[in-house]
Amino acid sequence: MSSLYTRSKEYTRSRKAQSDSPPSSPSPIAKTLRHERLSRLEAATNPSTSDSSYSERASGRSSAYSRRENRLAALSSRPEEESNRDYKKLYESALSENQKLKSKLQEAQLELADIKAKLEKAAQQKQEKTSDRSSMLEMEKREKRALERKLSEMEEEMKILTELKSDNQRLKDENGALIRVISKLSK
Repeated sequence: MSSLYTRSKEYTRSRKAQSDSPPSSPSPIAKTLRHERLSRLEAATNPSTSDSSYSERASGRSSAYSRRENRLAALSSRPEEESNRDYKKLYESALSENQKLKSKLQEAQLELADIKAKLEKAAQQKQEKTSDRSSMLEMEKREKRALERKLSEMEEEMKILTELKSDNQRLKDENGALIRVISKLSK
């Protein structure tokens, strides 16, 4: 009992799924099958006479069977080698295309790795330059401070030197005056 229930449930599901899908253009085979079903339905709904309808239905069945056999034969009469070859050609072309794309991908990856290495090298050089610049700036600042200190010390020494010169000149003048006074006194 449960198996019947599951079958009917699956049947309704499959019918819903089919009705939910968007309509597509029917193939020529589907059109002929639909036409045959419609003609059989019309024949079943409009029986003209029981004997003639029976013979017509039997001939209709046999003709339907023969048409079905003809369709199946036409479908299976395709050369299997050609279809296999077509698939083989398609596979080979897809495989060669994949190989080409793989080689292009590898080339692109190598080029990307080269560019990354160049960028890293350039960034490292720039960092070294900036670190060199910063160290040079630091050294220049230290040298400038040292020179400023020396300059201020030399300026102080210059002041002292000028004071000493003026003192020296004053002492020479005093010495000369004293020599004159002594020479006058000794006469």
